[in-house]
Amino acid sequence: MAFVLANALRFHVQRLPATAAAASAPGRPVVVFLHGLVVDNLSSFYCPLALPAARAGHEVVLYDLRGHGRSERPATGYDSAAAVRDLVSLLGALGLGHRRVHLVGNSHGGTLALHTALARPDLVAGLTLLEPPLGGAWVENMVDTLSAAALSLEDSPVPAELLSLRLRKAANLTAIADDLLNRTSLIDDMAASLPFGPADYARLSCPALIVCGEHSELVPEARELARHAPCATIEILPGLGHDVLKESSGVLRKSVLAHLEATAAAAATGTGTGTGTGTGALVR
Repeated sequence: MAFVLANALRFHVQRLPATAAAASAPGRPVVVFLHGLVVDNLSSFYCPLALPAARAGHEVVLYDLRGHGRSERPATGYDSAAAVRDLVSLLGALGLGHRRVHLVGNSHGGTLALHTALARPDLVAGLTLLEPPLGGAWVENMVDTLSAAALSLEDSPVPAELLSLRLRKAANLTAIADDLLNRTSLIDDMAASLPFGPADYARLSCPALIVCGEHSELVPEARELARHAPCATIEILPGLGHDVLKESSGVLRKSVLAHLEATAAAAATGTGTGTGTGTGALVR
């Protein structure tokens, strides 16, 4: 565990060295994990994907997003442009500014990963997007949900009650959610965000794997991304909804590791292409 100063904020960061022989191959991208909103943090990736990725020969970086987990929680700056600046600055502070990266984003982290790839195609060698919210309808619903949660948490006795029951982790997550929703611009910044569209997807130049649960409301827009992006493939996991990271770790791990390796091989040879076709759909 370490704290790193980047973009004038203190970020909680964990790095995992590559442990397989493949790590010595030149040009392999650093794999950076981006978690979801509010009660999520870097720990959600550690066992399901980050540790297996390191053991497969990929250098790994995990960090708590601005305001989340153990990272510093400023009052403002929760828009996608600030998130991109945070990531780029963090990579520089870690001495990785000269390296290309493969971004693995879960839920809102997938949205931020796509924003980064579009803003910095020179930096991003590949994407793995797990249940990424891409359309405006999801943003509207999430803003409503977060606004209702903010009201329920304001001056709530729940954190103190959880502490009295010695449920420290739950109490801490509740307190973080209260801070983020009631004392930062996160909800307003989300409400002001613009949805992606076909023109954005067509600009995506790196290989991308999109993974969604069969019953997720995010599938239609994910299919649009796969249809318009030059090198994107979508994989639909049957019987699942939004929480593919927790509910399908074995199948998901196999798919993600295969995509990471394909992207690393493409980056090492300078081809810049992966396994995506732009129209691919795979149901497991």
